[in-house]
Amino acid sequence: MTAGTLRNLFLLSLTLFSTVSVLFPTATWAASPEDSKNAANDAIRLAQANPPNRMFVEGVLTTIKPKISAEDTFSKPEQYKDILQEIPNLDWQPNFLSDTRTLKAMASQVIFRRDIWGLEFSFKPVRMVEVGIPQPSGKLQKKLIWYMVYKVTNYGNPLRHVPVKDEYGNVKYEAKRLEGLPSPGIRFFPRFVLEAKDTKVKKEYLDRILPAAIEKIAERETGGSKLYNTVEISRFDIPVTTEDQDNSIWGVVTWEDIDPETDFFSIYIDGLTNAFRWKDDKDASVQPGSTPLSYRQYEQKTLKLNFWRPGDHRDENEAEIRYGIPGEVEYEWIFR
Repeated sequence: MTAGTLRNLFLLSLTLFSTVSVLFPTATWAASPEDSKNAANDAIRLAQANPPNRMFVEGVLTTIKPKISAEDTFSKPEQYKDILQEIPNLDWQPNFLSDTRTLKAMASQVIFRRDIWGLEFSFKPVRMVEVGIPQPSGKLQKKLIWYMVYKVTNYGNPLRHVPVKDEYGNVKYEAKRLEGLPSPGIRFFPRFVLEAKDTKVKKEYLDRILPAAIEKIAERETGGSKLYNTVEISRFDIPVTTEDQDNSIWGVVTWEDIDPETDFFSIYIDGLTNAFRWKDDKDASVQPGSTPLSYRQYEQKTLKLNFWRPGDHRDENEAEIRYGIPGEVEYEWIFR
């Protein structure tokens, strides 16, 4: 199963949950006694801040603020084909309800709504380190590892979809930040993809977890303080950072076997926000027994960082890596 398939399944589950809340808005969800008993244990899931052992001068870290908007909190009206094509006898005339309250009408114009959160992302320059990587033979092979040290910060206060009644009693929704409400910890499921742009064939590299490299990187970059890899950082909820308490979490992402001919590259980062969108195949029909919403293709809001490296394959040097590409933006938020 590919990383893209896993991402689509995750987004599909969010959409199905949204569908229940849209079609059946009066439904209530109650916590079981077992959930209440485990409330104290939930604190264990909160990640412990791991600040560096050394201070950085101004300008070492580049910070990207989250970009979320009202448009991210809802989708345009869509047909829910799984209901319209799979459930029989939806054409009927109610005696005591408006036609718009039938299942067919509600499934014909479904608007999906959700609260949107975003994490602040800060990173140090992309650098290189040579380390011995264990091989299946049991021997060590020296490799040049590309890496990026970063931190993520949860400032809480997500953008919420808030029901508001107009003067006629009709319910509308507005996107608002509601001060004073508790903000939960956020689970960061990162996915880093390094894309080489100028090689003979466009290449994409998923990050690799390289324990042999991470300890050496931590000693060099943060004075030996703990750096989470992309699996470890996803195991905990990141607490909200306040004026009195910085709960930022530091991590590192590593890549190996990068084409030395790479001069221009981009790093795509998923997981910094839960904003997403989709495109439906208008001509698709629902087949009996098919996966729900199989006609829907999802795209996640992704941070794209651009870099260039005016060097060649001889004597690869981290000092040649520059943030930003001449003639292009340094970063942008895209859907992919």
